[in-house]
Amino acid sequence: MRSYQKLNNLVGWLVFGIAAIIYWLTLEPTASFWDCGEFIACSYKLLVPHPPGAPLFLLLGRLFSLLSFGDTSKVAVLVNSLSALSSAFTVLFLFWSITLLARKLVLRAATQPYARRLSPTPGQTMLILGSGAVGALAFAFSDSFWFNAEEAEVYALSALCTAAVVWLMLKWENRADEADSDKWLVLIAYVVGLSIGVHLLNLVAIPALGLLYYFRRQPAPTLWGGVLALLVSSVVVGFILVGVIPGLPTLASSFEIFFVNSFGLPFNSGVVVFVLLLLGLLIGGFRFSYRRRSRLLNTSLLALVFVLIGYSSYLIVPIRSSYHPTINQNAPDNVLSFVSYLKREQYGSRPLLYGPHVFAQPIAQVNTGPRYVREGNKYVVAEQRQELVYRDEDKMLLPRIYADGSATAAQRLAYYQKWVDIEEGVKPTMGQNLSFLFRYQMGHMFWRYFLWNYVGRESDVQHAGVLWPTTSSEQVPERIADNKARNNFLALPLLLGLLGLVHQVRRDSKNALVVALLFLFTGLAIIVYLNQPPVEPRERDYTFTGATYAFAIWIGLGVVALAELLQKLRQGEMVRAGVATLLSLVVPGIMVAQGWDDHNRSGRFSSVDSAKNLLNSCAPNAILFTNGDNDTFPLWYAQTVEGVRTDVRVAVLSYLNTDWYVEQMRNRSYKSQPLPVSLPPDRYRQGTNDYLPYVENPNVREVNLYDFIGLVRENSDLLKVSYGDGSGTLMSFPSPKFYLPVDTAAVKKLGIIPPSRRGQLVDKMEFNLGKGAIEKKGLLVLDILAANQWKRPVYFATSVALPQDHLGLEPYFQLEGLAWRVLPLKDPNYDPRGEAGYVEKSILYDKLMRQFSYRGLDNPSLFHDDNSLMFPASYREKFARLATTYLAAGDSATARKVADKCLAVMPDKAIPYDYYIPQLMPALIAGGEQKRARELQDILFRRTQHALSYYSSNPNSVFDRELGQLLATLQQLYLAAQQVGDTQRANQAYALLRPYLGQ
Repeated sequence: MRSYQKLNNLVGWLVFGIAAIIYWLTLEPTASFWDCGEFIACSYKLLVPHPPGAPLFLLLGRLFSLLSFGDTSKVAVLVNSLSALSSAFTVLFLFWSITLLARKLVLRAATQPYARRLSPTPGQTMLILGSGAVGALAFAFSDSFWFNAEEAEVYALSALCTAAVVWLMLKWENRADEADSDKWLVLIAYVVGLSIGVHLLNLVAIPALGLLYYFRRQPAPTLWGGVLALLVSSVVVGFILVGVIPGLPTLASSFEIFFVNSFGLPFNSGVVVFVLLLLGLLIGGFRFSYRRRSRLLNTSLLALVFVLIGYSSYLIVPIRSSYHPTINQNAPDNVLSFVSYLKREQYGSRPLLYGPHVFAQPIAQVNTGPRYVREGNKYVVAEQRQELVYRDEDKMLLPRIYADGSATAAQRLAYYQKWVDIEEGVKPTMGQNLSFLFRYQMGHMFWRYFLWNYVGRESDVQHAGVLWPTTSSEQVPERIADNKARNNFLALPLLLGLLGLVHQVRRDSKNALVVALLFLFTGLAIIVYLNQPPVEPRERDYTFTGATYAFAIWIGLGVVALAELLQKLRQGEMVRAGVATLLSLVVPGIMVAQGWDDHNRSGRFSSVDSAKNLLNSCAPNAILFTNGDNDTFPLWYAQTVEGVRTDVRVAVLSYLNTDWYVEQMRNRSYKSQPLPVSLPPDRYRQGTNDYLPYVENPNVREVNLYDFIGLVRENSDLLKVSYGDGSGTLMSFPSPKFYLPVDTAAVKKLGIIPPSRRGQLVDKMEFNLGKGAIEKKGLLVLDILAANQWKRPVYFATSVALPQDHLGLEPYFQLEGLAWRVLPLKDPNYDPRGEAGYVEKSILYDKLMRQFSYRGLDNPSLFHDDNSLMFPASYREKFARLATTYLAAGDSATARKVADKCLAVMPDKAIPYDYYIPQLMPALIAGGEQKRARELQDILFRRTQHALSYYSSNPNSVFDRELGQLLATLQQLYLAAQQVGDTQRANQAYALLRPYLGQ
């Protein structure tokens, strides 16, 4: 027995080492896109990320970052390595879990209490360890899990918590008859508590573990006993999810309000009273359990205490927030705002079991409770939280085709119609509702992801399908056929897993049911809970690695099943075990071979380089308005960790709709001075001036921005309009036409006008806000423009694509790299249908040709996925505009130089030609490179023609984005050929484009 345990540990650590080395070799060396930049920055300085936070991840990330010893360029890779190491430990625990289950199948009698004392024979040992190695390595190199292991996100650490809990429960099952076996359950509770500080995904494993507990404790389990066990364990999940995580802080906030407002005690007095009362109740509960000799009650209370101890990592959130750090999302510095942070209130909610359908119209709004803020020495009501009310006939059970207030029915209708045949304005039937659930939510958003991991993936294009062994590649476009993410596992992992599933069901049905429930609750149950809408900004496969983890157990057990099938060879068990293991190792072998090139991120710097390039687009002490995760979080990383351009104040437009963020913008941050906001806090407090509607006043032809901001500041009755039943009022604006007076003499003294644009200086900036509404963020931007008086440079990132966010200021944009600068200079050639931003050649040339970094974009061995290709496309757009401007000025030599630089830093082999390449062709031809230009045009035309044929014939309409890009590319090919007088190629492009013009 001892030799088996030693081998089990040795092989487990060997599998851990293999996974860890692979993850380290393919690790991203800096911050990835999406949340990674934010998490690295917040780990490095223990800041407060977006709700609901991940305090345990941040604490561990902080420890890892200390190993940089002051070299900030190493911080990102060190925090990334936390995910790599967590993933490797997940693989280790999975190995040990599989060997525990495989041992039962191999020894047959392992379900008996004495089984753990049995010693496997050498052949059985090889088979057990082989099954563990195959299953663990298959999971290690599955698409979604490997992706999570390479970046600083919470999902790898969350997977580790799940793996640890499953392994601990299986260890408890083997020792359940020992007197001190409950210590394993208490340890599980502690790990569950710790996992709350990472991600809540770990909680969904509890029902499967509850069933395992029932099977072990009940000698003769029954169907209804199992159902009851599931119900009780589901109640435990609900208790933690609702009663503990937000529930206890919510109770504490009620105590806080009562004791502070009613008795005049200092802030936090109510929290202290609540904590003392909770401790008293727990102590009383323990004393009662001892008097009653209740082992169950005592163990339950111990488990609750250890859940709370693990959960206590969340104390870092209000503690750090109270120090007003540079990243302090939602400002949860007191128990009341902390509750809002935990509940993720800023993101709204989705209906789960009962709610309105997509065409339902709200009939009223009701108050759901006050939101308190500190004022003086009391808590006062800042606003009443609102909830939309719908008619009963507009609600339905299990609403999947739903309305949630975040988008109109018309906006979502087209997306829903891709999956289910619904008519506008007609309430969906339950059949249509369930059709969307099964086709899109379960089929497209779960089973597709699951099969990516164990069958194959077509490409990295969003909505890419499953690559089956029988899938033909004949008509596939180059973008997909040559895609590094086109992985074909020949369905071998799926087949081996299904073999293991059948074998476990036949030999050990109880544990098979436990694994099946783990698969169900970490996969399809999450789908039902999330109630995903028909449009997502990116793929969500990383959410469901718990289900791929559960299936990997069956992949491992498939080795045992394969060995049993080989009994007909009449060879010794050692030979059969060796053959079965070697044959099965083909599965992780083909997975790592196929997945290496698209999971290898070493040498990829596109995210951080884009952030640095955006910051370096700005003049000193600039104000930069940004939009969205991918152009904000990398900026936070660059400034907070590497200290790049901390003089630039990054202002996230969507956050400017909140009062807490505006307050933070009024503080100094590193080298950046506070934003020049003139409005007092009571004018942008949540619930005040959230939006200002347009209400026409015929007597007001245009509005002076200074006067308008002054009226808003004074809460003037001149701008107030009533709404609803007339009892409430809103501030409004009387005309869409605004103007900002410009002190031209003062502007000239500032030296911000390029010499070539001195004649474009205006004494009055006129702009049109449209006849909709001004959101709070728009109001703040206008206030900053007025109060700034051109003292600090003001920029919009070019990724701020929505016209309403530009506030009609496009005629005054000057393109300076990856940002538009707002200047009191009117572009004489501005065309609303064209591209925004006057091109000041010398400035843009210096940014693109000398200052910007393009590391790795010329390396064809690097994989740039769909998300990371966004910024290379943006670079190409700027290069094309600069080349076109030089060409228009008659400088064909410089235009060609710009085009050559673009093609050199982003060659086709590394970054495939796209929509912007045709715009470089006139510059190449004018510079004497006719042959090269024609080759580029012919290559791009051929690819576009092939891809257009593929997507047009594809019955799945989810690729309309790709179709739109292809048609736009075709249009650019036509315009470029027409511009240089190439009639043949222009006619060729037009002939292909013409059938689509009506669309």
